[in-house]
Amino acid sequence: MGRAKKAQKFAVVKKMISHKALKNYKEEVLNPNKKDLTELPRNVPSVPAGLFFSYNAQLVPPYRVLVDTNFINFSIQNKLDLVKGMRDCLYANCTPCITDCVMAELEKLGQKYRVALRIAKDPRFERLPCVHKGTYADDCLVNRVTEHKCFMVATCDRDLKRRIRKIPGVPIMFVSQRKYSIERLPEATLGGAPRY
Repeated sequence: MGRAKKAQKFAVVKKMISHKALKNYKEEVLNPNKKDLTELPRNVPSVPAGLFFSYNAQLVPPYRVLVDTNFINFSIQNKLDLVKGMRDCLYANCTPCITDCVMAELEKLGQKYRVALRIAKDPRFERLPCVHKGTYADDCLVNRVTEHKCFMVATCDRDLKRRIRKIPGVPIMFVSQRKYSIERLPEATLGGAPRY
């Protein structure tokens, strides 16, 4: 017969404590008030009360749509009327909103985009004043949407879309196949509008 193997029992083995662990333990016990400067508190943004998962309860008709410069330019290239196209996409009344930064960007583009500037000055558009310095329209739109979740954003800019997708509950309207499409708007509020 073979000899039985003798293995150490699990509970019998003593745990070896290193000198470094022992030193850290003594420092924690002797100096409990000493704070570790490497551990910084996490700043987690508070979730607005209007959000239910990714569904934004603050978005109700008539929708307020923040319009970007290139969205107006793509609409002109595809021969789309902004207000009528938005109404057809969302099956509800829409109020296109344009910030001072977007207007300044359109004015800077010069004569080539004078038609887009004339469309932006349409009285059906709501002008939103900006109080911050600088005229970079993308930052202005992202900041406004982060503060107030009652807007949709109409843009065809990939970078701006990527930045807005990080903000929960903000739908994005864009031009696709000669019509407006919407993404991130739940079907409950959408009706039968084309989705991406």
